[in-house]
Amino acid sequence: MRIALAGLATSHPYTDARTLRDDAELVVWEPDPQRLARFRAEQPDAAVAPDLAALLATDPDGVVLTVPTSEVPEALAQVLERKLPCFVNKPAAATVGQLDRLERVVARAPELVLSSSVLRFAPEFVAFDVPRDEVLSVRATVRHDVGLWATGYNPWQDDPAVGGGTLVMMGLHGVELLVALLGPAVRLVGAAGTVRRHRGLHSEDTGLLAVQWDDGVPGTVEVLGVSEGEAYEVTVHTAAGERRVVLRGGADELGYRATIDAFVGMVRGAPSPVPWAQTRAVLDVLTSARAVA
Repeated sequence: MRIALAGLATSHPYTDARTLRDDAELVVWEPDPQRLARFRAEQPDAAVAPDLAALLATDPDGVVLTVPTSEVPEALAQVLERKLPCFVNKPAAATVGQLDRLERVVARAPELVLSSSVLRFAPEFVAFDVPRDEVLSVRATVRHDVGLWATGYNPWQDDPAVGGGTLVMMGLHGVELLVALLGPAVRLVGAAGTVRRHRGLHSEDTGLLAVQWDDGVPGTVEVLGVSEGEAYEVTVHTAAGERRVVLRGGADELGYRATIDAFVGMVRGAPSPVPWAQTRAVLDVLTSARAVA
C-alpha cells in the first residue's frame, strides 16, 4: 500500500505518517523546505515528490491532503480526477466562498472524501451515547491554546480569510462532535469572537457559536484558545441531569489512530465513514460563523 501525503501545512500529517509508516510506503510533497526537512528527519524512508502532480504520478492508493485551507478545492480536484480516496485534514473550508468551491469538487465523488476532526473517532466519544429524544440541549467546550499563532507561526491559520482563525480552526472540533452526536440538520444562530490575552492575532483567541437543530434542540460551542492544556468536552443536558464526556491525552485517546484506520478502510474499498452531508453541515456552521463574527 502506498500513501501520498500531499502537503504538511499543519502538525497533523506528521502524526498521520507515524501511524501509517508500519503498514504503508509513504510518498510526500511539501513546498516549504523547513517542514519537509522535519518530515524527512522523522520519516527517512519516505520518497519525496517535487510537486502535487508528480506526487500523484507515483500511483498512490490513497492521499492524505494537508494544504492551506484556501488551496484545498483545487488540490482535491486533482486527487479525485484519479479516483483516489482522500483524507482532508481539517478544516476543508473556512469561508463561504471556499465552501462553495469545495462542494463543486466533492460532488464528483463524495464517497471518496473524508474530512473530519479526529475527535469524532476518539474511543471515549464513540462509546458516548445519549438517546436523541432525551436531549434538551448540548454544549461543546474546546480548550486548545493558540498563542503560538501570535508569534507569527503558520499565519495562514490565523487569517480569517484563509484558514478561518481560531473560531474555525478550533471551533471545528466542537461543531464536529455535536453534529456527530445529533445529526446534520443544524444551523448557526449566532457567533462572537474576541481577543482576551494573545495580542497580535489576526483572529480571536476566544469565541462562542450558538446553533440549533431542526427539532429545536439548542447548542453552544465554547472556543477557548487561551488554555493551559488541551481538552475537549461535550455536555448533554437531559431531564435526568447531565451526561458528559471529556477527551484528552495522546494521539490514540484523541482519535488520530482511529481516523487513519478509517481512512485505510477507504483505501481498501469502503466508502467514507463520515457522510458528506455531515461534513457539509459542520463546514456550513463554521463558515457562517466566520462571516458574522
